[in-house]
Amino acid sequence: MDMGRESRWEKDAMTVEIVFALVTAVALGAAVFAPALTLALAFDLSGSVRKAVLVGGALLGATAGIWRLVRVLRRFDEQRRMGH
Repeated sequence: MDMGRESRWEKDAMTVEIVFALVTAVALGAAVFAPALTLALAFDLSGSVRKAVLVGGALLGATAGIWRLVRVLRRFDEQRRMGH
């Protein structure tokens, strides 16, 4: 019976870690994209330059978010395998 509880606790811990990873990844991505958006809005940039700045900011933000997501989940997996 205790085995079922441990399994459930592990599943709950994994769910919490996934949600944490997603939330922090979105927050980091937004924080990386914000300067590009601010730059595009503050300096009345022309159409193609504005689009390039926004696309570049979006790509950097997405890359940072994915990096954060993978990093958090890998760290959790390593700790789980070590028995922590």
